[in-house]
Amino acid sequence: MPGGFGGALDQSPCPCGGGAYGSCCGPLHRGDQLAETAEQLMRSRYSAFARGEIDYLLVTHPEPDVPAQQRRNSLEQSCRQPRWLGLTVLAVSGGGPRDLEGTVQFEARYRGGVLKETSLFQRRDGAEDGPWLYVGALHLEC
Repeated sequence: MPGGFGGALDQSPCPCGGGAYGSCCGPLHRGDQLAETAEQLMRSRYSAFARGEIDYLLVTHPEPDVPAQQRRNSLEQSCRQPRWLGLTVLAVSGGGPRDLEGTVQFEARYRGGVLKETSLFQRRDGAEDGPWLYVGALHLEC
């Protein structure tokens, strides 16, 4: 099957709510595309948590002070524990195709509750053409 399991032909709903996974977050997870905006990166990271795309989560949130295996183990647990049910973007500030920084406020619903977060995103090395990266939560409520 061209594209393999979960590849471009994957027409299942994307966890972020943006259409078919194979044409929404799938190309970002496979490395075929980079996120063009902070919101697109946030949505793709939510989908990565929902689908267990650990490598994508690692690449889009560098933490040089935390050992790689510790990060991987923590992410694996974060992907397994909650059952993610849906995403609502509440507000976006900056984070456009020509911006260097942006914030996205969202609610991520999971079985048993709602995670509310305002996330900070920046371009790698402050370069206008650098990939978007998740920097961290500015505000978090569970």
